[in-house]
Amino acid sequence: MAKASVPQNLAAGNPNFDGNPPVPTPPGTDMTSICFRDQLWLNTYPLDRNLVFDYFALSPFYDWTCNNEQLRMNSIHPLDMTQLSKMTGIEYVLSEVMEPNLFVIRKQKRDSPEKVTPMLTYYALDGSIYQAPQLCNVFASRIGRSLYYISKAFSTAASKLEKVGYVEGESEGAAADLKTSKETIDLKEVKRVDYILASLQRKLGPAPPPPPFPEGYNPPQPPETENGSEEQQQGTEPQLSAVDPIIDQGPSKRLRLE
Repeated sequence: MAKASVPQNLAAGNPNFDGNPPVPTPPGTDMTSICFRDQLWLNTYPLDRNLVFDYFALSPFYDWTCNNEQLRMNSIHPLDMTQLSKMTGIEYVLSEVMEPNLFVIRKQKRDSPEKVTPMLTYYALDGSIYQAPQLCNVFASRIGRSLYYISKAFSTAASKLEKVGYVEGESEGAAADLKTSKETIDLKEVKRVDYILASLQRKLGPAPPPPPFPEGYNPPQPPETENGSEEQQQGTEPQLSAVDPIIDQGPSKRLRLE
């Protein structure tokens, strides 16, 4: 009986190849919510820089239309940069390696031997493959989280400020008596506000003096009363009376007791 043989050019690139290549389906752009792990493969083959790409090819992140797959079909190592640099299109390169725990694989588009455009990044951490999030998604997530906490802080501050002073009025029957509740003051909040104001005053320091007036500028003088103008013309300052006109009104103004 003739023994069925698997084509060598297909089986060489994939140690787990069973003779039926999967249907080429391009992976999605955002697949950060899933991860891939094949424990049977990890128990059979060592995960190193030579076989990590074959392990990555089993994952749903792999694009079967890439240039690396063409090299595998020709029994060439899929990460051979001397061959990849001569091709154009989508390719995968191994950017960082920390055997046997971390492998970073970058998906990029090659237009020429010198011009490449990065597209996505994947990493295999302890045998599990993930897609790294894009930088714009990281910024959007961090900014959204910051805005949430800022809004929550303002809501908490507003609710505490309402408790500092609260007056409630009620009316009962035809008399419509106004009842005001006592102000509820939280001494801890008052002390906290005083501490914050004092710390800000120490940090800011005294206000700087105002700048001098420019040359030739005469500042407007305040309006003067008639008494003030007469005293200025005499060149003497007004003298305060030694007798208080309210306290000491003289014997003629005092009450006489008979």
